[in-house]
Amino acid sequence: DARLQVRMFQAGEFRTCWGRSTELGQDGIGATLTGDLETGEIVSLEIPLPLSPYPLKVRAIVRYRQGLRYGFEFLTLSDSQRDIVHRVCEVLATKS
Repeated sequence: DARLQVRMFQAGEFRTCWGRSTELGQDGIGATLTGDLETGEIVSLEIPLPLSPYPLKVRAIVRYRQGLRYGFEFLTLSDSQRDIVHRVCEVLATKS
Protein backbone atom coordinates (compact mmCIF):
# COMPACT_ATOMS: atom_id res chain seq x y z
CA ASP A 1 0.00 0.00 0.00
CA ALA A 2 1.79 3.12 -1.22
CA ARG A 3 0.76 6.73 -1.66
CA LEU A 4 1.92 8.16 -4.97
CA GLN A 5 1.98 11.53 -6.67
CA VAL A 6 1.00 12.05 -10.30
CA ARG A 7 2.02 15.13 -12.27
CA MET A 8 0.47 15.94 -15.62
CA PHE A 9 0.17 18.79 -18.12
CA GLN A 10 -3.50 19.57 -18.79
CA ALA A 11 -5.31 22.62 -20.17
CA GLY A 12 -2.04 24.53 -20.54
CA GLU A 13 -0.81 24.05 -16.97
CA PHE A 14 0.97 21.53 -14.78
CA ARG A 15 -1.32 19.76 -12.31
CA THR A 16 -0.76 17.30 -9.50
CA CYS A 17 -2.99 14.65 -8.00
CA TRP A 18 -2.51 11.95 -5.39
CA GLY A 19 -3.35 8.31 -5.33
CA ARG A 20 -2.86 4.98 -3.60
CA SER A 21 -1.54 1.80 -5.09
CA THR A 22 -1.66 -1.81 -4.01
CA GLU A 23 -0.46 -3.20 -7.37
CA LEU A 24 3.12 -2.99 -8.60
CA GLY A 25 4.69 -4.89 -11.45
CA GLN A 26 8.03 -4.72 -13.20
CA ASP A 27 6.52 -2.76 -16.10
CA GLY A 28 3.91 -0.63 -14.37
CA ILE A 29 1.61 0.19 -11.49
CA GLY A 30 -2.11 0.30 -10.79
CA ALA A 31 -3.55 3.09 -8.64
CA THR A 32 -6.72 4.78 -7.45
CA LEU A 33 -6.41 8.55 -8.03
CA THR A 34 -8.06 11.79 -7.01
CA GLY A 35 -7.51 13.28 -10.48
CA ASP A 36 -8.96 12.78 -13.94
CA LEU A 37 -6.71 11.29 -16.63
CA GLU A 38 -7.31 9.98 -20.13
CA THR A 39 -6.04 6.73 -21.63
CA GLY A 40 -2.82 7.46 -23.54
CA GLU A 41 -1.91 10.48 -21.42
CA ILE A 42 1.77 10.77 -20.40
CA VAL A 43 2.41 11.59 -16.73
CA SER A 44 5.23 11.74 -14.19
CA LEU A 45 4.92 9.44 -11.19
CA GLU A 46 6.64 9.70 -7.83
CA ILE A 47 6.34 6.44 -5.90
CA PRO A 48 7.91 5.71 -2.50
CA LEU A 49 9.19 2.13 -2.52
CA PRO A 50 10.46 -0.14 0.23
CA LEU A 51 14.18 -0.95 -0.14
CA SER A 52 14.84 2.48 -1.68
CA PRO A 53 15.82 5.60 0.27
CA TYR A 54 14.37 7.82 -2.49
CA PRO A 55 11.01 7.74 -4.25
CA LEU A 56 10.93 6.24 -7.74
CA LYS A 57 10.45 9.11 -10.22
CA VAL A 58 9.41 7.88 -13.64
CA ARG A 59 7.42 8.84 -16.72
CA ALA A 60 4.46 6.61 -17.51
CA ILE A 61 1.54 6.30 -19.89
CA VAL A 62 -2.06 5.70 -18.82
CA ARG A 63 -2.96 2.30 -20.31
CA TYR A 64 -6.43 1.83 -18.82
CA ARG A 65 -9.02 3.57 -16.73
CA GLN A 66 -11.95 2.03 -14.85
CA GLY A 67 -13.69 4.71 -12.80
CA LEU A 68 -11.05 6.04 -10.40
CA ARG A 69 -8.70 3.07 -11.05
CA TYR A 70 -5.84 3.59 -13.49
CA GLY A 71 -3.15 1.38 -14.94
CA PHE A 72 0.21 2.95 -15.81
CA GLU A 73 3.02 1.53 -17.93
CA PHE A 74 6.51 2.76 -17.05
CA LEU A 75 8.25 4.47 -19.97
CA THR A 76 11.64 5.62 -18.75
CA LEU A 77 13.07 3.23 -16.18
CA SER A 78 16.84 3.37 -15.91
CA ASP A 79 18.73 0.13 -15.27
CA SER A 80 19.08 0.99 -11.56
CA GLN A 81 15.36 1.86 -11.28
CA ARG A 82 14.43 -1.36 -13.07
CA ASP A 83 16.61 -3.31 -10.61
CA ILE A 84 14.93 -1.64 -7.61
CA VAL A 85 11.43 -2.36 -8.97
CA HIS A 86 12.43 -5.98 -9.65
CA ARG A 87 13.76 -6.43 -6.08
CA VAL A 88 10.66 -4.78 -4.55
CA CYS A 89 8.39 -7.08 -6.60
CA GLU A 90 10.34 -10.13 -5.38
CA VAL A 91 10.08 -9.03 -1.73
CA LEU A 92 6.38 -8.24 -2.00
CA ALA A 93 5.68 -11.57 -3.72
CA THR A 94 7.17 -13.46 -0.76
CA LYS A 95 4.85 -11.59 1.65
CA SER A 96 1.68 -12.66 -0.15
